[in-house]
Amino acid sequence: MQRVMIIGQPGSGKSALARKLGQRTGLPVVHIDTIHWQPGWVERSRDEKTRLCHEVEARERWIFEGGHSTTWQNRLARADTLIWIDRSAPLRFWRVFFRTMLSHGRSRPDLPDDCPELLANLPEFFRFMWRTKNSSREAMRRFVATAPSGCRVVCLRCNRDTEVFLASLGALPDQVVRGH
Repeated sequence: MQRVMIIGQPGSGKSALARKLGQRTGLPVVHIDTIHWQPGWVERSRDEKTRLCHEVEARERWIFEGGHSTTWQNRLARADTLIWIDRSAPLRFWRVFFRTMLSHGRSRPDLPDDCPELLANLPEFFRFMWRTKNSSREAMRRFVATAPSGCRVVCLRCNRDTEVFLASLGALPDQVVRGH
């Protein structure tokens, strides 16, 4: 496992899994939100996001979690592992609300500095989540089906799936943590 692509809808647990995988494997972790946003909640241009994603994808080792689906096919072509976190909408809404409350007024570790979690941002984000809950899940299902045969595909649908997956990593000989 050298290049891991993690996809899932908002609140599914992509960032948390990426951090845990990074700790276990020593692979560098890239959160899409650090590419999507600049400090102060300033969104980068589509072209700039694409360029930055391609820079990450070209590296030899990474855990890359999140969207910018324009670059997914390129990322998948380089990935040796694809993880789809497929969680229920009610759970995801609860997690987004909870993380907002937990980090209120501060930037989460997977966001650039000066991107504090604000309650005022929730209504618009919840509308986006609601509008895309079915279409996004279906798009991810179709995307996962395109994974090349040499790419390991892992679908995590519950906490137990995630625990079993993480526990399985310790048994693999190529999971030795490398120095930076």
